[in-house]
Amino acid sequence: MKRKVAERLKSLSKSGRKGLAWLIDPDDVDEGLGKKLKEIEQLHLDFIFVGGSLIHQNNVYELITTIRSIIPKIPIVIFPGNTLQFSANADALLFLSLISGRNPDLLIGQHVAAAPLIAQSKIEVLPTGYMLVDGGKKTSVHYMSQTIPLPNHNPELSVATALAGQYLGLQYFYLDAGSGAAEPVSPKIIKAVKRKVDAPLLVGGGLNTLEKIQKAYLAGADVVIVGNGAVKSMGLLREVSDYLESIRILAN
Repeated sequence: MKRKVAERLKSLSKSGRKGLAWLIDPDDVDEGLGKKLKEIEQLHLDFIFVGGSLIHQNNVYELITTIRSIIPKIPIVIFPGNTLQFSANADALLFLSLISGRNPDLLIGQHVAAAPLIAQSKIEVLPTGYMLVDGGKKTSVHYMSQTIPLPNHNPELSVATALAGQYLGLQYFYLDAGSGAAEPVSPKIIKAVKRKVDAPLLVGGGLNTLEKIQKAYLAGADVVIVGNGAVKSMGLLREVSDYLESIRILAN
């Protein structure tokens, strides 16, 4: 099995180069999706994530098929809220374990239910420690997971949680303040986790301006995930893409 997404994530982490992912919520898809996908075709975009906390319509397979038909070269990664969001036509699956909470269904329960489906597919599986951080207001992911997020002012607790996940064998870590968060994950937490955990670090939630995204990168995020910010303005993805291109030119 090809491990192109895993190799890309590990390359970004080891090299210090920064990655960008656009998170598409199937519930937010409208008639303008095709135009938006064509707009980003020329941007520096490493991944497209597909998933959400709710999913009112079972259209994940169709959405992935549409995305691939328009921009076939960008890897598509499922960011699942539950087992219903699994689709074998994606390139990879974030096999998320909610290690910041104590909900057994999201620690192992959903995983057991999905395992037989995954075993029958050729999808790339990425064992990921998922950590919810308090973004200043209750978001849908907090409500759906029924867990208490990690405090945004306490890096030590986030570090301990990430280390526990690493000792359990998780290979990737996702710090998330939740979709529509008032505040993103604190740069202090990103920096502290990155310093202690030798693994690709993904950061999302509340990253709706270039300034906030720059702070996340500078703190140590290997990949930034933009969701709501891109829904409100596709120009944000272009801004971030231009920023990444500029720092790569300077690095060379």
